[in-house]
Amino acid sequence: MIKFEHISKKFGSLEVLKDVTQQVSQNEIVSLIGPSGSGKSTLLRCMNLLEIPTSGRILFKGEDITAKGVNINVHRQKMGMVFQHFNVFPNMTVEQNITMAPVLLNKMNKEQAHKKALELLERVGLKDKADVKPVKLSGGQKQRLAIVRAMAMEPEVMLFDEPTSALDPEMVGEVLEVIKTLAESGMTMMIVTHEMGFAKEISDRVFFMNNGIIAESGTPEKIFEDPDNDRLKEFLSKVL
Repeated sequence: MIKFEHISKKFGSLEVLKDVTQQVSQNEIVSLIGPSGSGKSTLLRCMNLLEIPTSGRILFKGEDITAKGVNINVHRQKMGMVFQHFNVFPNMTVEQNITMAPVLLNKMNKEQAHKKALELLERVGLKDKADVKPVKLSGGQKQRLAIVRAMAMEPEVMLFDEPTSALDPEMVGEVLEVIKTLAESGMTMMIVTHEMGFAKEISDRVFFMNNGIIAESGTPEKIFEDPDNDRLKEFLSKVL
């Protein structure tokens, strides 16, 4: 479904991604782990061109989305993205946060969007919050809302950029449970995470990134229990 071909990304003289080539299959769940500054979030943000690769190309379902003339907004509608810091609209109710994009982009009429919003809110335990503003929500509830808002567009792939890093520890579990539910539904996902136990449990494959490259990739069992890369071994010794 997703192919990275020789992706490099520079910010001035700083090369954050270095010739990354990898792919993600449909229905696959891939976690990206590694030290801060290793390029994880940048690679994820290149996926929907929030960051434009300096060189290389990205294929989404066989189409080069980095090619000139491609309408990236069409492809972004197929990719839900959830950030560290919620990014919900504070002036709108929970339901309005969810229904705005599907209605504006003519994916649904207001009645369909309302019905979809309530269904999704029920799935994540927030149906009783439909008419409140985000200021009344906890951090964990805001992140669940952000996930639901992305899901309302009926994406084909979900991208999570450290979805629990801004949460109090006691709220992390409720967000991870929602992501697990998505995983069980067969959603294709790429997840940048510092939650090693979660990555081990949920992933089909894990990419360990270091200094702008994918230094090792493999099954969770291989990565966490029998790693080959010395830097990965050092990293795991500090975080497990």
